[in-house]
Amino acid sequence: MPDQSPPEAASQPSPTAATASGEAGADPGPAGVSRRRLLGTAGAAGLVLGAAGGAAGYAAAPAGATPLSSVGSDRAMFHGKHQPGITEPLQARGHLVAFDLAAGTGRPGAAALMRRWSATAERLMAGEPTGHDDTDVARDAGPSSLTITFGFGHGFFDRTGLRKQRPTALDPLPDFSGDRLDPARSNGDLWVQIGADDALVAFHALRALQKDAGGAARLRWQMNGFNRAPGATAHPMTARNLMGQVDGTRNPKPSDTDFDRRVFVPAQGDPAWMAGGSYAVVRRIRMLLDDWEKLSRPAQENVIGRRKADGAPLSGGTETTAMDLEKTGPGGDLVVPINAHARITRPDQNGGAAMLRRPFSYHDGFDTDGTPDAGLLFVCWQADPLRGFVPVQRKLDRGDALSPFLRHEASGLFAVPGGAAPGEYVGQRLLEG
Repeated sequence: MPDQSPPEAASQPSPTAATASGEAGADPGPAGVSRRRLLGTAGAAGLVLGAAGGAAGYAAAPAGATPLSSVGSDRAMFHGKHQPGITEPLQARGHLVAFDLAAGTGRPGAAALMRRWSATAERLMAGEPTGHDDTDVARDAGPSSLTITFGFGHGFFDRTGLRKQRPTALDPLPDFSGDRLDPARSNGDLWVQIGADDALVAFHALRALQKDAGGAARLRWQMNGFNRAPGATAHPMTARNLMGQVDGTRNPKPSDTDFDRRVFVPAQGDPAWMAGGSYAVVRRIRMLLDDWEKLSRPAQENVIGRRKADGAPLSGGTETTAMDLEKTGPGGDLVVPINAHARITRPDQNGGAAMLRRPFSYHDGFDTDGTPDAGLLFVCWQADPLRGFVPVQRKLDRGDALSPFLRHEASGLFAVPGGAAPGEYVGQRLLEG
């Protein structure tokens, strides 16, 4: 659980101006306000820019909390250089879903599925109904920052006859000593990430895409997550995870000069169809909260290397103050312990390895003995997982103080192609290239 995730990810969506498109002929809602009028109120109030404009929307932060009345009007863009759901701020609700292609689907069937999914995603992200057998679950809501992101797993290329187009970066992840992986909840041919600031909007998208799959693909696994809702804090703040720790101070930012190099495949990358794309590592990390909560606050802070109250490093300063790894206390001991999580995961302690974390917390009930089944749906983005996730996780394996309080229960690696241009569907350059 590396100490990197967007400072804005836990804060409120950025109100960047954009134009919303409403549903033609939409019925008025209970208060007599049509969907067209609802979305039209975004105007200067703003919609989150996605895809090509995502960096600007992601980097900016509002001066105060987002009024709840404006949450539904925020919109991310479907078309652009990159797929949505990578650089946007964290959303309040998320679904991660994997599918396996049905026997006999092949390349033509996969192309038809991606065409259907892309068309549905574009409509839903604009706050419009699906256009076919819509369930009306989100009828009264705006886009609510909905993003839908698609990726391909290792097996996708075998089933579609595209093995020669499979990136070497998609080779299976190595085994890690802390893994207790459930194969039934790992990997998959196709991966979908859904995020929104309204739970009904997110579920509506999930149901629509599952119906669109039809007989072409069957559900392999699904995981549901959440984050702090927009407007829940008096001012933008970095997220807290279920351990109560500020989680996300050192994440790469789109304003960083090397952000694109670390997160996205370059235009001249290999293979060519991945230009503008990224690789997503997905891990279901169970937090052993009963054990964690037995620790005193100072003990918890030593495990992480940061103060629990405000996320500042134990070496002093504020949340964004650079950590002084050499500072010692009165007894000569390092103020930030040698095995502290924040020390081990620093890019400058890992040959510059970095990744963009964009996780969700989860809670799936309790075991029979009352132990909570809760933790982190870890999602990280990088241009090359062999230079991003893998070296950091290997180092964590060798002595992270946080490891005894975590259990890695599921894992997946997916190639996420670049964004679709207007008139294209996601993955078209691969499937029709």
